[in-house]
Formats: sequence, structure tokens, C-alpha cells
Amino acid sequence: MADDRPERGTSVSTVLGRRLGGELLRMREAQGLRQASAAEALTASVPKVAKMERGLVPMRDPDIRALCHLYESDDDATLARLLGLAKLDRERRKANGWWNEYPALRDMAEYVALEDVATSVRTWQQAVVPGLLQTADYARALAVANGAWADLSEIEPSVEARMARQERLGGEDPLQLWAVVHEGALRQLVGGRQVMRTQLAHLLENLARPNVRVQVLPSSAGAHPGMSCAFTVVSFDEPGAVDVVHMDTASATVWLESELDAAHHGAIFDRITRLGLAQRNSEQVISDIRKEM
Repeated sequence: MADDRPERGTSVSTVLGRRLGGELLRMREAQGLRQASAAEALTASVPKVAKMERGLVPMRDPDIRALCHLYESDDDATLARLLGLAKLDRERRKANGWWNEYPALRDMAEYVALEDVATSVRTWQQAVVPGLLQTADYARALAVANGAWADLSEIEPSVEARMARQERLGGEDPLQLWAVVHEGALRQLVGGRQVMRTQLAHLLENLARPNVRVQVLPSSAGAHPGMSCAFTVVSFDEPGAVDVVHMDTASATVWLESELDAAHHGAIFDRITRLGLAQRNSEQVISDIRKEM
């Protein structure tokens, strides 16, 4: 696979940076102001303001305060929300993030960086076990079946990188994970029966973690609101930080960054959970499927 990683550092446009810049852009336009006015307020150049509004550079708190004052949007709630986004964005851009040690994560770098500073993740998966709960053999089998690897030697580093992500579920401040998985994904023989037996055992082991919740959506649930696609909702602790929705398609990664999209997918996730089995019953289903294998 070609090395098409985005450049790191302050010239990287991130999900959070784009959202922050977009909000400031809308606030400026709502006041009928040009970028030159913003530049004057910051004692900066117009090209710098353009980069800020496109999410290409990290933003300093004093600059955000100055722009919000200029745009007459410096109430406490708005400032708290935008300053929270800026803090998260600066964390995301840190060049010493552990994921940079894994070139195989280049296609997932932006998501993993968000996951690293998130407090919780809610994920709905219809076809596969969530990446944070996969075994190495399961992840390897998925990679081989994907068929997109020009160089099969890259698969093993990819598997190692996925396993490294799972360290986020441990430690002093572990990620809170709530995963809903369709029953069909648990019955799919990815890698064969032995690989699946081990994978299902791994799921049961993770259920013992206080920060991990897994629900099975049984086939008997019938039609449900998550049939169109799988998705992940990433949440943060900072005041005013809006959830980010992440989806993978066959050809692209999709980010949904607005409050409306976050609320919409959060509501879909809630409806799916109401159709899913309770954790104790989910644990029994996983155990029964494992025995069948």
C-alpha cells in the first residue's frame, strides 16, 4: 500500500481543528466581517486567519477569546465549548503520540489520535468484532481477506498496531467502551473455528473489565435502525466538546463533526441498545456460540 500519510505537526488539518475553524468562520460571516478584520484583531496576517478557519493550524486560547469578542459571541458557554475543542485539537497534534511509532496505522492515525484523548467510545458493528476487542489472529484473518494489501508483509505490523490500540482499555484512566455487535458477526467463521473460539473467549475475558460493556443484537431482533451501516461515536470529557462520529466505507473514511450528526447517531445507538440483549444475556449467547464451535 502506498505511503500516503498526512503530514504531521502544525500543518495537519484534523477533525477537531476543522470543526473549530468552521465554527469561527460561521461566526465571522454572521457578523458580515472579512478575514482582514479578524487578522487585525489578532495582529496577524490574512493567510493565517484562512489557515485557522480551515483547521490547518492549532489555535491559541487568547486568539479564540479575541475572535469571539470580535464576533460578539464571547458568552461563557460558547467560550468553554471552543476552548475545549482547541485543547483537544492541540492534544491530537502532538507529534510524540504513540501511534506515530506504527506506520501501519497511517490510514487510522486521525481516529486513533482521537481515541487516545477520548473518555468513551460507543460502537455499533454489524459484520465484525470491534477492533478494540479483536485478537491478533482474528485481525490477521480480516486483513488477509480484505485483499487490499499489495505487500502482505505489511499485514503483521498492522496487526501489531491494532493490538497496541487495545492498551487504551487498561491503565489508570481507561477508555470506557460500549460495543453492540450483531449476532451474525459472532457466528461468522473469520479465520476458521479455532480462531473464532479464541476470539469469543477474548470477548468474554474483556467483559470482566469494569470499563467494557458488550451487548449482542440477536438475529431475532429483526429490522433495526443500524442496518444501513456501522459507526463509532467518540466522546470527550472537556466541557462543550461535541461527540465525533466515525464511519468506514469500502473506499473512504467518513467523519461527522456537527452536533446534529452526533445527536442523530447517538439516538440510533440508543435505539439499537434497546433491541440488544442485556450484558449478562449477551455473555451467555457468546459462550453458547463458542461451545457450538
